[in-house]
Amino acid sequence: MEQAWIAGKPATLDSAVAAAAKLLAASRQPLIAGLGTDVAGARAAIALAERTGAIIDHMNSDAVLRGLDVMRSSGVMLTTPSEAYARADTLLLAGEIFGAGEIGSTKRLFDQLARRQGQHGTARRVYWLCPGGELAKRAPNEISLTFVGKQPRALPAVLAALRARVAGRPTTGAAASQKILDEAATGLQAAQFGVAIWSPQALDALTIEMLCGLISDLNATTRFCALPLTPGDNAIGVLQTCGWMTGMPMRTGLGRGFAEHDPWLFDSTRLVESGETDCVVWISAYRAQAPRWRGLPPTIALTGRDAGFRSRPRVHIAVGRPGVDHIAVEHVSLTGTLATVEATQPSGAISTAEAIRRICAALPGEPPC
Repeated sequence: MEQAWIAGKPATLDSAVAAAAKLLAASRQPLIAGLGTDVAGARAAIALAERTGAIIDHMNSDAVLRGLDVMRSSGVMLTTPSEAYARADTLLLAGEIFGAGEIGSTKRLFDQLARRQGQHGTARRVYWLCPGGELAKRAPNEISLTFVGKQPRALPAVLAALRARVAGRPTTGAAASQKILDEAATGLQAAQFGVAIWSPQALDALTIEMLCGLISDLNATTRFCALPLTPGDNAIGVLQTCGWMTGMPMRTGLGRGFAEHDPWLFDSTRLVESGETDCVVWISAYRAQAPRWRGLPPTIALTGRDAGFRSRPRVHIAVGRPGVDHIAVEHVSLTGTLATVEATQPSGAISTAEAIRRICAALPGEPPC
């Protein structure tokens, strides 16, 4: 089965590696983006960036950096999914909860909620702020849900009103009834162990900060924690790998011989659409996702063979799926930690890490990374 292509035509793996190395060697500002890979792939990609002076960015950086920004500026009290499912007697869902990594799908979340009770066998209370009509319809009958507000766009106002009621302050003109707001405020304050759950893709940084402020307020009298659902494509695993290798998160440039982090300057979409990068290494090993950019410079694609690119990559190497085609270390959302994931369908497909190591070894000049 074909494993590599150059300009859309089948090629040997060695010739594709050589073509990729030639593109990178000629590039004045390479960009390594997508980064949907396991820890070994992320380590190899960052080593390649250090070698070539590239910029690194993950396809889910927006969601990751929103939560990280709030954590750095105001702090957040976190818990793990398994702890939340096992012990929480009160849940606060905020906004649209949709597919976000291993535990993020609405169905799995609701299945877990329906099967478990709170601590000491008490009935679990669930309050959902502004879910949107379609998501609200998916809730199973076994769960006792209280909806506070309706449309996701009203979430900041509803959250502000709820925080005011928790603090005992009056509210007027909120996008939810006063009775339901008071019921939710009382229920949250009565929690033995409460958990607020949200999807970072659906909320902006200010709304996340307000949620974390509400959690902090509730901890004055009870125990309440946060559980932001992790984005997919091993975004948190890549974040942690970036941290220990560069001291910075994604959206970091290595062109000046040291790591520089700037969420705007090193945004891959902005770099491509402004023409500031002349070569892209696009990595998407989990789901063969192609970038949605309007323009695309010469591209080296390390993805599944069926990725639907708008413009044909200059070099395309089909890589295996972590945890499917080959064993992998990645962030496991259910436990909130890095763990080894065994291959479910082992194959001979080359891993992202091995493909990058071969490209790095083919670069001229310095010893291979």
